[in-house]
Amino acid sequence: MANPSAHPDLIPTYEPHRLEALRPYQVLSVPGQQLFNDLVGIVAKLFGVPVALVSLVGADEVVFAGNVGLPGLERVARPDSLCSVAILQDGATVYENLLARPCHLTSPGAAAALDLQFYAGQPLRSADGFPIGTLCVMDHAPRVFSAEESVLLASLGDVATALLDLRVTLETNPGLADALRQRVDARIDQSLTRIDTLASLQQWESAPDTEAALSYRRSSREEATQVVRVLHAELRQTLADLHR
Repeated sequence: MANPSAHPDLIPTYEPHRLEALRPYQVLSVPGQQLFNDLVGIVAKLFGVPVALVSLVGADEVVFAGNVGLPGLERVARPDSLCSVAILQDGATVYENLLARPCHLTSPGAAAALDLQFYAGQPLRSADGFPIGTLCVMDHAPRVFSAEESVLLASLGDVATALLDLRVTLETNPGLADALRQRVDARIDQSLTRIDTLASLQQWESAPDTEAALSYRRSSREEATQVVRVLHAELRQTLADLHR
């Protein structure tokens, strides 16, 4: 396993505080949780990519709490993951062509080992602002990442963070009434269903490069962003209700 200390540029100056912020989320560090698998499956469909992940970036390794497209891969060494780079940025980290412009902060060949040529990752932040992981989309071929897609990924990152916070609250408060847990789970399911419906509608075009298809895709992504923002607000309100 690659040694993080051999890649000092991946370690932010606030690392002790970041790891402390990550600590409550360790209850979610079991790879491949169904909720987050469902989420990244929808995200992959929205962006038309084969791979999407929810990652938690620990001191030594990156755990994939949600994973579609990389079956059997539950965790990687921190220097072997582009998610370790994405948490260093304020906004999305994008590599449109990793063959032409590789990332020099991670281990050499890490992306090539997974046959990845495109990466876009949005940092997920704790309530006090420290990056704990990412929501990312990847492809085996180069691709352009539009401004609309960047906005949508950021909004989906907010939803992913809200879902992480909700799951942490449920996992760390076993005394919550079953009826309340069921209402929260129902709200989460409804949120994912609404996003999934949008993703399915977006895939209607049989000739994706026609002007009509491109125009439809742009408008549907703008609509998806608005819906996702509403869902994020609803999830945050649900979380606030849990803490009353």
